[in-house]
This record gives sequence, structure tokens and C-alpha cells, in this order.
Amino acid sequence: MNLARCLALAGAWLLSVLPAAAQPMQEMRGAPAGAFDFYVLALSWSPGFCEADARGSERRQCEEGSGLGFVVHGLWPQSERGYPTFCEPPGRFVPRTVLDRFEGLFPDPNLARYQWRKHGTCSGLGPAEYFSLVRKARELVRIPDSLTLLKADSQVMPIEIERAFAGANPGLRPEMMAVSCGRRVFQEIRICLDRDLRGFRQCPEVDRDGCRAGAIAVPAPR
Repeated sequence: MNLARCLALAGAWLLSVLPAAAQPMQEMRGAPAGAFDFYVLALSWSPGFCEADARGSERRQCEEGSGLGFVVHGLWPQSERGYPTFCEPPGRFVPRTVLDRFEGLFPDPNLARYQWRKHGTCSGLGPAEYFSLVRKARELVRIPDSLTLLKADSQVMPIEIERAFAGANPGLRPEMMAVSCGRRVFQEIRICLDRDLRGFRQCPEVDRDGCRAGAIAVPAPR
């Protein structure tokens, strides 16, 4: 048995004996398109993303004076265990007419293109149908007033953000979403939706993967 095979088997064994909470979500690159269980709507908190991401200054949403709060990061096909990515061979791009039709859905057209290649190709839909679904998913979620009207930097526990979203969206509960943070700064909320977008749903693996940093900073829009 060669070394690569031994390492692969050792890695699989280690994942099997680790506690569920310690297991990272597995990326299934090149999985068959359409083979997934539900969607995750990822909404980036622009001030936090721009502060915590070293490349934030390169992105349009981080331009000084943009005043942006939540923006669409993506709509991700997700399986109960792991998630598919890049499900079609390179070369299938989003037509310019489609980008123009959905202008403003993402904060940057380059992000829209990347989200299509990495996640949209796994939906089993064409670019226009996928972006239409992204828009529908975004319209399902109401942003809590406490975050929409945020005027000053604050410190909160991740569960407080989840409870705020649960309070603003009937049927949504904390175990159906996850807060993402970096450098103890709030970056994103990830909300799990049925595959047909008829409602919210539980997603244990996504929930376990959320921020466990204790109190985190929530910078105000600038």
C-alpha cells in the first residue's frame, strides 16, 4: 500500500473517531450537479467582513462610504454531510446579459461569477435560473431592525445575532443557522433553507460549524 493511500485511510479513521462537533465540513469538489439536500443562504455583514478579511480592501463592498450592511455572499447547495463545489468543468461562465439582469443582487459582479462557478454549478440549474433562486432566497429573509439600524460598534454573543434573526423571521430557529466570525469579528450569517425554498430547516452540521468565539465585535456600517 502506497503512502498516499495510507494517509487517506488514516485521515478517514481520524474523522470517524473525532466528536461530531470537531469534524470539519467536507468539500466535495466536482460532485454531480443537483446532488444535494438543501440550500444555505450566506449573508455577509460588510463592515465585519471588510475588517476581518485581509483582502477586503480589494472588494467593491468595502469602499469607504459604501454604508453597506448585509449583502448576499451566496446560495450554497449543501448536503447533510459536506457540500459540493465546482460541479461542472471549467469554461461555463455567466453571460453578460444574465449579470446585467441581476445587477445589484451581489455587491460585486466578480463575486457573482465566482459564486456561480463554485456553488451555482452544483444546483443543477442554468445561470439565470440559479440567480433567480438566489434572489428568491434573499427575499425570504428579513433583516432584524437591531442590525438594520445599527449606528455604533457593539459587542454581542453569536447566539444573540441568531435570536435576533429568529425573532424577525417566523419559523426560523437558532439551530437552523450559524454565525461566522473571524478575528472575533462578526462576518456572516448562514441560514438553512429547504431545497424548494418553502421554508427554513434544521442543519446540524452547519450549526456546529458556527462561531464559538464568545463575545464578538459587530462594527457599524461606514
